Amino acid sequence: MIIVKTADELVKMRASGRMAATVRDEVAGRVAPGVTTGELADFAGKRIIALGGESAFLGYHGYPGQICVSVNDEVVHGIPGSRRIEIGDIVSIDVGVLYDGYIGDTATTVMVGVTDREVINLVKTTEAALYAGIAKACAGARLSDVSHAIEQVGKQAGLFVVRDFVGHGVGKTMHEEPQVPNFGKPGRGPRLKTGTTIAIEPMFNMGSAGVDVQADGWTVLTRSRRPSAHFEHTVAVCDGRAEILTVGQE
Repeated sequence: MIIVKTADELVKMRASGRMAATVRDEVAGRVAPGVTTGELADFAGKRIIALGGESAFLGYHGYPGQICVSVNDEVVHGIPGSRRIEIGDIVSIDVGVLYDGYIGDTATTVMVGVTDREVINLVKTTEAALYAGIAKACAGARLSDVSHAIEQVGKQAGLFVVRDFVGHGVGKTMHEEPQVPNFGKPGRGPRLKTGTTIAIEPMFNMGSAGVDVQADGWTVLTRSRRPSAHFEHTVAVCDGRAEILTVGQE
């Protein structure tokens, strides 16, 4: 069942979304050569607590990190640890915050001195696809209109859309209905209603769409072992353009 949020619930989701966005942007600003993914996660955990929230990821189905940090060919769910970031890396920062009973979920991919044009295209295209999907998330539209818009942006750039992992509804729990694939034909699925809150998160690969889950049970690698990018916003469906709940500070 798709849960439509009340006005009061949306107020709470705006608060959790702003908190998640603040931590996302602060962590992204600390991504630099020599920094470990574990150091980024430790910083994120402290900032979430300082802001009055809790990590929505830590302990979720046993996940061991405060946030997800995925580097290069790691698509999503990278476990923070001793890996040091290097020049030329791309680093996905995925943050989930629980505050006042509601969750904000957001991600960005940071380029670290990247000069490879193909990789730059990957990152910029994935971000563009996020906003193409958001533009379709309005009341009365079909869910697959969002999916189709995302897929078209990736295909036009010669990238591969991950099919094994998708966006999702979000609210009191991390994963609510509906699932929000990043592919599909338009005009299908339920009609979006005002007050529906979803996490839209395109994941595009170079090389192929295939992925492999590693022995740790979490880290997802591209099957081609070529780079992947990931962007995500939590949004609320409105009569007009969707409201981005995980917007950063201007």
